Amino acid sequence: MVKEAITYIDRAPNLAVKTELIETLNTVTSGKIFVEVEKARLTRALAKIKEEAGKIDEAASIMQEVAVETYGALSKHEKLFFIEEQVRLCLDKGDYIRAQILSRKINAKSFDEIVKAEKKAAIEAAKKAGEDVSQMDLDKDMTEEERAKEEKKKNASVEHAEGYFEATDPTIPPVPELKLRYYHLMIRFYSHSNEYLEICRCYQNIMECEGVKEDPSKWTPVMKKVVWYVALAANEPMQQSLLHQISKDAKLADLPLHKQLMKQFTTKEIIHWDTLAAAFGSEMAAEADIFGGDDGEKRKKDLRQRVIEHNLLVIGAYYSRVTLQRLGELLCLPADETEKHLSDLVTSKKVSAKIDRPGGVVDFKTKAQGADWLLNQWVGKIDKLLNTLDKANHLIHKEAMAHKVSLEA
Repeated sequence: MVKEAITYIDRAPNLAVKTELIETLNTVTSGKIFVEVEKARLTRALAKIKEEAGKIDEAASIMQEVAVETYGALSKHEKLFFIEEQVRLCLDKGDYIRAQILSRKINAKSFDEIVKAEKKAAIEAAKKAGEDVSQMDLDKDMTEEERAKEEKKKNASVEHAEGYFEATDPTIPPVPELKLRYYHLMIRFYSHSNEYLEICRCYQNIMECEGVKEDPSKWTPVMKKVVWYVALAANEPMQQSLLHQISKDAKLADLPLHKQLMKQFTTKEIIHWDTLAAAFGSEMAAEADIFGGDDGEKRKKDLRQRVIEHNLLVIGAYYSRVTLQRLGELLCLPADETEKHLSDLVTSKKVSAKIDRPGGVVDFKTKAQGADWLLNQWVGKIDKLLNTLDKANHLIHKEAMAHKVSLEA
């Protein structure tokens, strides 16, 4: 009955009647497990109507009412699209916390698993139709673990049910498009909090997507963004690992300026900000998504901050002691700004240094010691003191016995 009623939605004379019919069917299907597929599709249709009317908040609320991951009859393909729509509407609404919660329901590996499952189903269907299909078409994309699992399944004495899934809605984009869409949504999310390293990793994953990695016209702008975002990311072990990995990428051979930028950040040499800004000014202006808009100026300041951090780390590696005046000259910064940047790095434990403000000297060879180290040092000194006292006590008693002297008062 519900399926029959759904066919009348597109025949509604106007939008008001159509909306009322969808809302009625939505109420009827609510809480009924045997029409959960129709419930999910009706919810999506209603949310789309609200969104087209400019009611983003209502559309997001409608979509959030459905925990689509619990719907057993809905295909994984359709579930991924539904969750992506939930994330997109939350981002449009500005609810970034809920968008993060919903995005964690998606495992990035699911996209590849669905592609393999669909390919396997297509090959099985072709075999049943009597077509000559080589098993190698399926096996060449399988990992060793997947091959072992398939072999175990063939040899098993009991066959387990795979479950029943409704056919995927034909209006939903193919899986490769959903994969690209997912990473673009995550870029939107991470851009809100300026998590440059995560944005860089999203663009790296986009480069490996089907339809992008084979086309230089598509991966070239993505590779440029990867380079800029890893340069913008704060200095930390993961960032350094990614930085050296990207600098060795063969695709950078076609991007000489970006390869030069990676070389500057991976070489222990001071980078002059004015020189870098002049050399890469045109490239920065071309990247309107990164250095344009409301966050453009902030990101330019962040890039300058990364250059200063790099320079301080280089100076710390080569100098044991340096005056604040000389340090300011090397960084091309005034004394007060030099001290501020150095203090920030010391506080974040990226640089080990002590500043002698009256003498105007910076000592870079002071090791940053934590509370555990100080406690261990204190315990060691106490043990040494007790051992010395014990030894002294033993020697005193030895001398007293040798000279037959009483130690009692």
